Amino acid sequence: MKPKVAIFSLTGCEGCSLAILELEDRLLDILDAVEVVNFREGMTERTWDIDIGFVDGAVSTPQDETEVRHIREHCTTLVAIGACACLGGLNTLKNHQPEEDYRRYVYGDRAEWFPTITARPISSVVKVDYELPGCPMIKEEFLRFVTHALAGRTFTLPDHAVCVECKKRGNLCLYEKGEICLGPMTRAGCDAICPTYGSKCEACRGILNEDVLKAAGINLREQYNVELDDVLADLQLFGAYQAKALP
Repeated sequence: MKPKVAIFSLTGCEGCSLAILELEDRLLDILDAVEVVNFREGMTERTWDIDIGFVDGAVSTPQDETEVRHIREHCTTLVAIGACACLGGLNTLKNHQPEEDYRRYVYGDRAEWFPTITARPISSVVKVDYELPGCPMIKEEFLRFVTHALAGRTFTLPDHAVCVECKKRGNLCLYEKGEICLGPMTRAGCDAICPTYGSKCEACRGILNEDVLKAAGINLREQYNVELDDVLADLQLFGAYQAKALP
C-alpha cells in the first residue's frame, strides 16, 4: 500500500502548496511512491484516511482553528510547511494593529462578516510532527523530507545559521556594508538566497534557538557596534509570534 498524502491550506497565499507542483518532473517520482488523497490545488477528489498531511498557512480565523484540528485528527503525521504555518508568518503583522483598523482596511463596510483571531502558527493549536519553514517552503527540502519518510529515516532541519551558507557562497557580509541582517540567528537551508541577491535575511525560516541568539547578539555588538534589539526589530515581518517567546 502506498502512503496516503494530503496537502491543505489555511490563511496564506498558498505559495508553499504551489511549490510542490513546481517540482514538475521530480513530482512524478513522488507520485509513483505515494497516493495523494486530498489536495485542493491539484485535484477535486478528497478522502480523509491520511498518513502524512502537509499544511501551509497560519491560523488566523476561527475557521482555520477548527480546520486544523480536523486535519490533525485525520493525519498520522502532520507537517507544517512554510513560514505562515511554522511561525505565523506575514499574517502576524495584523497582531500589531488594532483589530478594528485592519478589518476595516481589508473588508470595508463588510468587516463584521469576516471573523478574525490573533494570527499564529499551527503548532499553537495542534501537535506538529515536522516543520519545513521558509517563504516559500524550500521545495528541495520538501523532496528530501518525503524521501526520508518513504525510507523510514529520521528527518532533521539544518542546525546552523544562514551565515554559514552565505560564507560558502562567498558573499560579503551585509554588516560590512552597514546593513542589518537576521542571517546570524536564522536557521539555514535556503542557501542564503536573499543575501546572495542583495537583500537582507528577514528570518522566514525562524530563529534557531536562544543560544545562537545570545551568541549573535554578543558578536554583533563587539564587531559591528549593533545592538540585538535593533536587529530583532526586523523579526516582526515573519516571526512576530516567535519574537514573543524570545528573551
